[in-house]
Amino acid sequence: MDAKEAARERIDRERDGLLALSHRLHANPEIAYEEEQAATWLAETLDAAGFSVNTGTAGLPTAFDATYGSGPLRIGICAEFDALPSVGHACGHNIIAASSVGAALALSSVADDVGITVTVLGTPAEEYIKSGGKITMLEAGAFDGLHAAIMAHPMPDDVAQMPIIAAAGFEVTYRGKEAHASASPDQGINAADAMTIAQTAIGLLRPTLRSTDRVHGIVTKGGEAFNIIPALVTGDFGVRALTLDDLDDVYRKVMRAFEAGALATGAALEVDGGKKPFAHMEHDSELSALYQRNAEQLGRRFITPEQAWKRPASSDMGNVSLALPSIHPGVGIDSKGAVNHQPDFTAACATPSADAAVYDAALSLAWTAIDAAEPGVRERLMTAAH
Repeated sequence: MDAKEAARERIDRERDGLLALSHRLHANPEIAYEEEQAATWLAETLDAAGFSVNTGTAGLPTAFDATYGSGPLRIGICAEFDALPSVGHACGHNIIAASSVGAALALSSVADDVGITVTVLGTPAEEYIKSGGKITMLEAGAFDGLHAAIMAHPMPDDVAQMPIIAAAGFEVTYRGKEAHASASPDQGINAADAMTIAQTAIGLLRPTLRSTDRVHGIVTKGGEAFNIIPALVTGDFGVRALTLDDLDDVYRKVMRAFEAGALATGAALEVDGGKKPFAHMEHDSELSALYQRNAEQLGRRFITPEQAWKRPASSDMGNVSLALPSIHPGVGIDSKGAVNHQPDFTAACATPSADAAVYDAALSLAWTAIDAAEPGVRERLMTAAH
């Protein structure tokens, strides 16, 4: 039996457990940095399979790393498992976690034979653009020594190179002064007006932004009562752009809009976040092509890059890709027209189509790692990683 068939046989044996893991995660969603059950379930599964598991990686309580094998080519598989507030696993991280574990289990059956060391990195808080878990793990050295990092992300279609643009998230706070809104409004400083001015300025900025730029946000606190001048107003905002350089330009423009709100009203402005942006993704073209070829052997059909770029997203996997060869393909599920971050997409992530995505992504990732161990690819990866 060759390595790829051995990997398939292992996933076939593990299939029921992997699907049960996906459904358990889906039924118990945990948001960024609170994924205690998810991290424990994944770490326990890998520990039981003979992986050497370390928890609390990079000082993050819900991060972990789990390693198997002793081959010279060191492949990292990223497992995301955080959910979104209120809508649960509307980005399918239950599928990511289960497929990443599945790929690792498959590779553990052949790792020493093909010359691979496989490491699963449990990466929390991918949805928390203010401070993604992979960025902290990169800074702490959790990816040091790896030659490639791989994972697959659910979406409505199969995509070889998922379009990932740079992003920064931050919280804005305006502090003003309370006063009676009718009897003595002149004695107050209206923090809500400051936020309104900022949002208006952002709206007026839009004609000067590139088509690939994004600015979006919500007001999380707007005041206490209609007859009290609001003294505390907060909001969560994000900016996105094609590259980190473009992002810096958009971020500075948007900051000036928030500063305008403070200047016009006299409110004090505080900004928390935005200092550790998600980078754009630089896919490793050779590994992406290998993944697509392997997934197509399982019956997957891929949309074109032009079609994919109609729905750009952001991920801290982009930061990983700037440090070492990486891939982040999309694995399609039948979401019946729903897109990521919608409640109907949440429902689609625990269906037979989602289960098929767990299996296909796990096997495609494992086969891609096996292909990467072939001479030529292996040497390039071991030379390219830094």
